[in-house]
Amino acid sequence: MAKKKRRMRTRRKKEFMYRGHTLEELQSMSLKELKKVLPARARRSLNRGLNPEERAFLECIQTKEKDVYRTHRREMVVLPQFVGKTIAVHDGKDFKEVRIEAEMIGHFLGEFALTRRKVQHSGPGVGATRSSKYVPLK
Repeated sequence: MAKKKRRMRTRRKKEFMYRGHTLEELQSMSLKELKKVLPARARRSLNRGLNPEERAFLECIQTKEKDVYRTHRREMVVLPQFVGKTIAVHDGKDFKEVRIEAEMIGHFLGEFALTRRKVQHSGPGVGATRSSKYVPLK
């Protein structure tokens, strides 16, 4: 029996595609063209128009070169222009830094900065329960 030789395939890094478009194509699209590609919820948000704060934030990202962009705009849709940037999103108490990647396009910024934390309780204090009244305090 002849032995079959296995071919060594070189794995190629898969190019990012979003609904049939490459990242470069998405970044070159206008906002009007991009709306047709986005999912329904994000499309609806963009159809209603960007409010002045969102418009100012978008201009800031496109014009200024910063390390971290801070914002309270949790309802802002992640656009292809944001990819590769670090955005600090407010979670109600402080800002959470989020590095925007291509897979995040079409989601909202608030999805990546969670507002609720896990509660960590310590043990009960003295007088918290009836049995703890009789614990000697030495």
